[in-house]
Amino acid sequence: MRQPRTPRTQMSSVVERRLLVNYRIDPATATALLPAPLRPQLVRGYAVAGMCLLRLGDLRPTWAPTDRGLRSENAAHRIAVEWDGPGGTVETGVYILRRDTASRISAWAGGRIFPGEHGRADFEVHESPDEVRVAFATRDGSAKADVTVKVTDDLRGSKLFDTLEEASAFFRTGSKGFSPTSTGTHLDGMELHTNAWHVEPGHAHAAKSSYFDDPTLFPPGTATLDCTLVMRNVPARWAPLPAMAVA
Repeated sequence: MRQPRTPRTQMSSVVERRLLVNYRIDPATATALLPAPLRPQLVRGYAVAGMCLLRLGDLRPTWAPTDRGLRSENAAHRIAVEWDGPGGTVETGVYILRRDTASRISAWAGGRIFPGEHGRADFEVHESPDEVRVAFATRDGSAKADVTVKVTDDLRGSKLFDTLEEASAFFRTGSKGFSPTSTGTHLDGMELHTNAWHVEPGHAHAAKSSYFDDPTLFPPGTATLDCTLVMRNVPARWAPLPAMAVA
């Protein structure tokens, strides 16, 4: 069988801000949203899903000069997953249900230059050292969200994680991301690499998501906001992964 053509360009960037908005999800509900061979990665009996609201700075191919990088706001809806790897191993990562970006260039390049097809979205962002608000609406009208988070000293109220360190370790092991392609035959893959991983806990003053609040996707009681995490000013490299065939 002919292998799908996979974008192979490695990208460099600075994660200026990454807001992880995390939900506890009923496992059966999450399973229904995943293509085989992926399955939900469970934590204390729950699937873990959410939004990654990401501002990248200096985004460029690793070989490009540093003064040629792009800056953009981005959003990804994702589910923590696992799958069977070679030799009986179990690998972990995230399935990205959709990617959206404010950047016309990133929307064109995603799936062509680097892995991950992107839709377009408009963003409204307000930030201070102690608070982050990110709102977005996709151009196709299919998704919108509005999240305001206060940066705090410790992780509170989570039923998924007892400590910030536990939450940080979980999301760090989810560095491999796979997303659907227009062909429907395979998933594009990309892995986040950084030597400066650091997250801060947050408390959500408000969180609205047309996706996770949609009762046709998540019947009442199957999706509950659990916790938020903030990452700021972290240099990162994004490396393509081999395409994953889907059933």
